[in-house]
This record gives sequence, structure tokens and C-alpha cells, in this order.
Amino acid sequence: MPLAVISRNSEASALPDLDAVLPGLTAAFAATAARHDREASFPTANFDALREAGLLALTAPRRLGGLEADLPTALKVVSAVARGEPATALVLVMQYLFHASVEGRSGWPEHLKQRVIGEAIRDGALINALRVEPDLGTPARGGLPATVARRTPEGWRISGRKIYSTGSTALTWFVVWARSDDDEPLVGGWLVRADTPGIVIEETWDHLGLRASASHDVVFEDVLVPLDHALDPQPVGAPPPYPASFAAWSAVLTAAIYDAQARAARDWLVDFLANRKPANLGAALSTLPRFQEAVGDIDGLLLSNDVLLAAAARGEVGGVEAGLVKHLVTENAISVVEKALKLTGNPGLTRHNDLERHHRDVLCGRVHTPQSDVVLTSAGKAAFAAHEAKIGEAAR
Repeated sequence: MPLAVISRNSEASALPDLDAVLPGLTAAFAATAARHDREASFPTANFDALREAGLLALTAPRRLGGLEADLPTALKVVSAVARGEPATALVLVMQYLFHASVEGRSGWPEHLKQRVIGEAIRDGALINALRVEPDLGTPARGGLPATVARRTPEGWRISGRKIYSTGSTALTWFVVWARSDDDEPLVGGWLVRADTPGIVIEETWDHLGLRASASHDVVFEDVLVPLDHALDPQPVGAPPPYPASFAAWSAVLTAAIYDAQARAARDWLVDFLANRKPANLGAALSTLPRFQEAVGDIDGLLLSNDVLLAAAARGEVGGVEAGLVKHLVTENAISVVEKALKLTGNPGLTRHNDLERHHRDVLCGRVHTPQSDVVLTSAGKAAFAAHEAKIGEAAR
């Protein structure tokens, strides 16, 4: 199915007609998803298509040439992209999160904002944070990174290894989570251009799902960056440098990737049941009440996801609730695909059918920050704190 042709407004900040373009993108990405999964190859052509569609700077500030789209609009785009190919959507989500929060990050010099956003619009440049390390794991659970930024007269010298670096081979910009070499170290992100000397990408990514994401190891060996590329280093334990709204954006857009996989699995299942006609039945499986009930159960879970994501995108949930939305939507999505597998037996498990791939991909939703144990513990603590506050208020 050919991609829809978008009429590009001469004004840089004109939003494309998403209803016209997104179905074509979904179909085009879905057509090559299985191949990229088998080969663990990065879907470069997908990002060429997103650039041509004017969608790589969707959430960037309007004053910098972006479209400054709101969260519901970003959700619509990510869902459509993920329904076609989820690794593409994951890299795109990282791009959208950085672009949407760049104005709220005081540590970003103006010329770097202009350069990062300008290159995204002009060249399709991609950006992502490199945070996870072999010993540290995810920084969300605390601990100092082993990656060190050493201050020198000519600039910062960065050394260290990052793992699970999503989009590594296609990124133009890395935001490297590191600590300074001060006696009392500062921790934060250093902006590093991917073609800087001293960077080595080791192609280590060979995972169960999201195999096209190129989430390889990236090694920094005394990499030199300018002094003003230390974006927002802060003392250990300081509040995060990004706006409070970042939590909702991250939760909604990350969960949307896996909700989309569940919807793709549901569509595959409905088509399978409608066309599968066992000889002993003489009719399609879709005529049996057992299968009708099962699909109704699946649609109920997806309806719940719709409501949760829409409410969070409209800003109707707080920080703790945003984490719960991510947790619930992800678990519902996994449940949908598992129910589909249970109904289909061997056909659902063969690599000749898309359902098997959707199952592997949807399981990756659990590894993203915030993870379920953190979300649920935070929600429990908030409940007990509210209870104590209520008791205290009644006693006064």
C-alpha cells in the first residue's frame, strides 16, 4: 500500500493531515516489520518516511520550527506508527520526549536547542538518552553512573559504556548520562554528537522482542565535547531537570507502543477466526459463542486502555496515576496477546504468523521505566500518606 501524499504547507509549523497520512505509514511499516524482526535490522526507510511526512519534529517548540503538538496528537501518531512497527515507534517516542521537554530544561544553551531541532527538521536527525550501564542498570533505581565526564581546558572528556542504547546506529545525538570528576560529582546528561571520534558501537542487541531497535552497546573512549554540552548536571539527589508534565508524556507514549501491538494482535486474531473453518465444524470459528466471548473480553481490555490513555493525555491524572496508567495499559496489552495465543494454539506460535512476533514485542513493555513494582509501591505509599493526612485533618 503506497504512502499517502501530504500537501506540505509553506509554513514550517503546519501540522500535516494525520488522518490522511497515518494509515499509509502504518501499512508501509507493517509490510516490512517481519523482515526487520528476523534480520534484527534497523528500519531506516521508516524514518525517511517520517521525515518526509514532517513528523520527526512533531513535538518540538514552534519557535524553533517544530509543530509543538500536544500529547493527544503525539499519542495518535505513536499509536499508528507502533501498530505498523514498534521499534520505530520506540525511537520516535524518545525523540518526541526530548523535543517536548527541551524548553523546560534550563541547562540547554539556546544554540544547542536550535541545532538539535533544526537538524531534525532538515536532516531527520534523531536523539536519545543513553543511561543504562552494565553495573548500574537503570538510573531510575538510584546509583552513580560509572561513565565519567572529565573537565579539561579544551572541553569535557567522556569515558564509559552504555547498554540498551535504543536506536544507536541511527542516532545523530546521544544524551549521555554521566557524572563529573568533581570531588562532589554532578550527575546529568552530556550532549554528544554520534560521529565524534572515540565512540564505538558494539552490535550486541539480540533480544526476544523489539529486535529492530538497534539497542546496542555504545562505548566512549575519552570522547571530547565542548564545555557547554553539559546540559543539566546537578548534585546527586537533586530533583530531575525536566518539567513535571514529562512523567505523563513518558507514561502515555511508552504504553501506547504496547497497546498498539495488542491491537495488531487482536486484528490478526479476528481475521484468523473469521477465515479458519475446521472440517468437523463446517463453519468459521468466529460463529462459535466461545470465540465471540473471548474477542469481546479482548475488546473490553482495549477499551480500558483507550479510556486510560485518553484521560492521561488530556492531563487528567497526576504523577503517581500516570505510572499506574503505564502499568495497567501494558499489562492489559500483554493479556490481550496471551489470550489470542491461547485461542489459536500452534498457528499463533509459528513465526509464519504475525501473532508470534506481537507476543515477543509486547512483553518488552514491562522493562520500561517506571517498572511495575516501583509504580505499585508508589501508589501504595500515596494511599497511606493520604490516609494519614485525612486522620490528621480530622483530629484538628
